[in-house]
Formats: sequence, structure tokens, C-alpha cells
Amino acid sequence: MISAAVVAVFLVVAAVLVAINSGSDDNKDQPVAEADTQSMLVRDNSHRLGPAGDGKVTLVEFLDFECEACGAVFPFVEQLRETYSGRVTFVARYFPIPSHFNAERAARAVEAAAGQGAFEAMYQKMYETQPDWAEQRVAKDEVFRGFARELGLNMTQWDNAYNDPATLQRINNDVADGRTLGVQGTPTFFLNGVKLQPRSAEDFTKAIDAALAE
Repeated sequence: MISAAVVAVFLVVAAVLVAINSGSDDNKDQPVAEADTQSMLVRDNSHRLGPAGDGKVTLVEFLDFECEACGAVFPFVEQLRETYSGRVTFVARYFPIPSHFNAERAARAVEAAAGQGAFEAMYQKMYETQPDWAEQRVAKDEVFRGFARELGLNMTQWDNAYNDPATLQRINNDVADGRTLGVQGTPTFFLNGVKLQPRSAEDFTKAIDAALAE
């Protein structure tokens, strides 16, 4: 059962979602892919959150760890994961917005953690601490490094991955897919290849339930 508190949060954020999904970034004119959309939404190296479903229903989120709306929706997504665990596959894709000073750094920190099997732990850490580091025009590399240390990661390995151009390229590949698919801001959700523009928590859960019932 989705809690009333989480629903209340999402009701506030849903209007932001609609506005963002209708065009809040600087690249509004990027074409939407007409073919092979599903394979572009979920690559072989895309990060799954929690246990995967049976493949019938997949929810993909293009996200920015510094995005306030993404942070506000995070508890709702966590509740969805609990409610639909084992029935829906949840996929997270990077989409750091250039105007967010530390968004790319945060994505690199998460991807560096993923190399040690700690994607989900660092993903959650970023949102849980977002008010402490976001919306600041100061590089937060050491803050993110501290998160890696708190998670017990091998710091030499994490440092190397954080600074590896291949890590940034991995993030940029997600961004490129998002732009091709018409992502214009964050968070943007796709359910079985269809972009969602929910106006309420009920709209969101109804869409998932309908997809499961097909």
C-alpha cells in the first residue's frame, strides 16, 4: 500500500513532472526515435534497481541527482519499487542537466560505485543527502568521495573510476539516448516504451496496473 505521505509528496511534484516533460531543457528540437525505442531505453549495461520483473513491464527513469523534482519523486519511486517488486523492472538512466553544477559529478560518483556493485547504495545516498550538497556552485568531489568511503568501497578503485574518461562516456551515452528519445528534462519516465506524463500518483499506479494486466 502506498502511504498517504508519499502520495501527498507526489501530488505536488506531478505538476512539475508535466511541465518538465513538456520541455524544460535547452534541446527541445531533438527528434524522438521512431524505431527500436525499447532497446534504446534499456541497454545491456543499463542499471536495474532491485529484483527485475519478468520482463512484461519496465519503468525507465531518466534522472539527475541534483534535480529537486527527482529528489522529491525519489520516495515515491522507492515505494513503487516495494509495491511492484518482482513484477516491474525498474531502470535508472543518467541525464545530468548542464545547469546543475554537480549533477555530472554525482553521476560519475554513482557510476564509479556501480563498478564495485554499489550502484543502488550510492543512488540512494545521493537522493537522501541531496539537500546538503545540491544547488551549490562549488565542486562536491570530496563530498561524493566521502560517500564512497562510508559505503566501504575500495577508494583507489573508486578514484580511478571517478576520473576515468570512460565513466563520463558511459553517462554521456545515457544522455544521448535520452535526447534521441525526446527527453527534455528530469525526471522523465517511460513505461514499456511510452513516455508518462502523470498528474497524480493515482495516474502513475493506474498506468502500471494497466500494463501488468495486459
